[in-house]
Amino acid sequence: MRIADIPGLDSLSTSEKILLVEDLWDSISEDESTVPVPASHKEELDRRMEHYMAHTDALLSLEELQKRINRRK
Repeated sequence: MRIADIPGLDSLSTSEKILLVEDLWDSISEDESTVPVPASHKEELDRRMEHYMAHTDALLSLEELQKRINRRK
């Protein structure tokens, strides 16, 4: 289906189109099992989790992160 296939869509305001997209996304995300996830995404998540688990000592606390951000201002 294309935008041109939906009657009246072109007459909606930008705000109305955004609300429509939000409603459409909400309806899709209600059942996450129907959203296909490419193998490459799963592999990347696995790679990142492995890196995280191997480097937990390099993690910052929220306080340390805030200090670093404030020093850059």
